[in-house]
Amino acid sequence: MTGRLHRLTSTTRASVDFFFDGQPMQGLQGDTILMAVLSQTGALRQAEFGPEQRAGFCLMGACQDCWVWQEEGQRLRACSTEIRAGMRLRSTAGDGWLT
Repeated sequence: MTGRLHRLTSTTRASVDFFFDGQPMQGLQGDTILMAVLSQTGALRQAEFGPEQRAGFCLMGACQDCWVWQEEGQRLRACSTEIRAGMRLRSTAGDGWLT
C-alpha cells in the first residue's frame, strides 16, 4: 500500500526506525508520528463506531482524531508528537482503556 502523504521536500534528514502495530517503519527526524505513519500507510486507525479508516482531521491537536497508543499504554496525539527512534506504537488502545 502506498502512503496517504507524500514528501515533496526535506527528504535528506536522518531516518528514525519505529514500529506501528508490530510492523517496522521508518520516518525522518523531526517528523510527527502522523507524518511518519501516513507517509507509509493509508490510515492511522479505524473509526470507533464503524469500519471506516481515519487519518487525522485537523492536524493541529484540537479534534481528537489522531490518538495512537504506545505499547506501554500511554496515549499520544500523532499530529503533535515527534517520532522517536525505537517507539512501539499501536493504532488501538491496549487493555485497560475504555474504548
